Amino acid sequence: MTSLGEALLVTVVMTAVTVATRAFPFVFFRKRKPPAALLFVRDSIPPAVMTLLALSSFKDVRWTRAPYGLPELLAGLVVALLHLWKRNPFLSIFGGTAFYMALTRLGVVRVILGG
Repeated sequence: MTSLGEALLVTVVMTAVTVATRAFPFVFFRKRKPPAALLFVRDSIPPAVMTLLALSSFKDVRWTRAPYGLPELLAGLVVALLHLWKRNPFLSIFGGTAFYMALTRLGVVRVILGG
């Protein structure tokens, strides 16, 4: 089999597995209530993943050198405020990202800190 054929086969198999795993809970629990453990996982995984993603965005910040993580902290604050205001994840993420990029690319924080 050629590498193109192998790639297509892998793509088809992975697509089928993904569709099956996504459809399984809906098909299996159509007529009965899911167990409490599954409901707990359903409710707790999204906030846990979002927390890990938010914390991982600060992993490479240099807290001991100018600008001391100020752009990252300010952008995080903008994300939080936008989300509390509009409750729109896309606006929060893109607004915070645009704010961070403006701070870092325009050198606003370095000017404020005198660097």
